[in-house]
Amino acid sequence: MNGALTIGQALHSAIAQGITRLEVQLLLLHVLGRTAQERAWLLAHDDARLSSAEQQHWRETLARRVGGEPLPYITGWTSFYGLDLQVDARVLCPRADTETLVDWALALLPHAARVIDLGTGSGAIALALKHQRPDVQMRARDINADALDVARANAQRLGLEVAFSQGAWLAGLTEAFDAVVSNPPYIADTDPHLAALRHEPMQALASGAEGMNDLRTIVAQAPVCLKPGGWLLLEHGYDQAFAVRQLLQENGFIDVQSRQDLAAIERCSGGRWPTSRA
Repeated sequence: MNGALTIGQALHSAIAQGITRLEVQLLLLHVLGRTAQERAWLLAHDDARLSSAEQQHWRETLARRVGGEPLPYITGWTSFYGLDLQVDARVLCPRADTETLVDWALALLPHAARVIDLGTGSGAIALALKHQRPDVQMRARDINADALDVARANAQRLGLEVAFSQGAWLAGLTEAFDAVVSNPPYIADTDPHLAALRHEPMQALASGAEGMNDLRTIVAQAPVCLKPGGWLLLEHGYDQAFAVRQLLQENGFIDVQSRQDLAAIERCSGGRWPTSRA
C-alpha cells in the first residue's frame, strides 16, 4: 500500500489538471462512497490512502471529468434550488442560471395556480416550484420519454406531486394555465460552444440557425393555453433578450420584460397575456 495515493495527493494532482478544488472534492467523495456534505472529512483525512479499487475508480472518474463529462453525470446527482436531483446523460444538467426563472415564477403565481413546465428534462423547474409552493397544480411536459423517466423518478423520490406527460411543447393542449414556464433549447446549430456540451443531449440544446426555433413555437402556441392575465416565462441565451421581448410583443403579450441572472446577464424574458382583447 506504500505506493497508493493519499487523498491529499489525489486532490492536488487533479487540481493540476485543471479541475476546480470543489469539483475534485466532490469527485473524491463520490469515489469514496461519501456524501457531498462530507468535504470536511477529506481535510481531516488528507493522509489517508486509497485502496487499490478506490485508486482505479479514481483514475477512471478523473479521466471522465478531464475529458469534459459534466460532474453531475459522473456523480449521478446535482443540486437545484435546494433539491438534490438525480441526473444522467438522458437530460441536461440543471444550471444555477435557471433558478432565475424559478424566482420570477414564484413571485408571480397566484394561490393554487395551474402551471406547466415545458421541456422539463430532469424535472428541475417543475419540482422546484412544487417544493416551494405546494398549493400549485404543477404539470410538466417533455417530448423525450427517457427524460420523463428521469423526471418522474426525481418527483417520486422527493415526494412531490407533478403530473407529467409526453408531447411537443403545447401542441394539442387545451387547458388554461396561470403560467407557462420553459427553459427550451436556444443555442444556434452552428454555435462553437456546442462542442463543449457534447456529452449532453443535443436535442435539448440546439434550436435552428439562430437558436430561436423552439422559442418562436412556444410563444406562438402559448396564447391558447394561458388564462387572461397569465404569464409566459422563458429562459434564453445571453444575447437573445431583445429578440425574445420583440417576439412576445409581436404575439400580443403585454408587460413584456426581462430578468438578469447572478452574472447580470438578461437570462429570462416573459410577458402577460391580456385580460381582454380590446
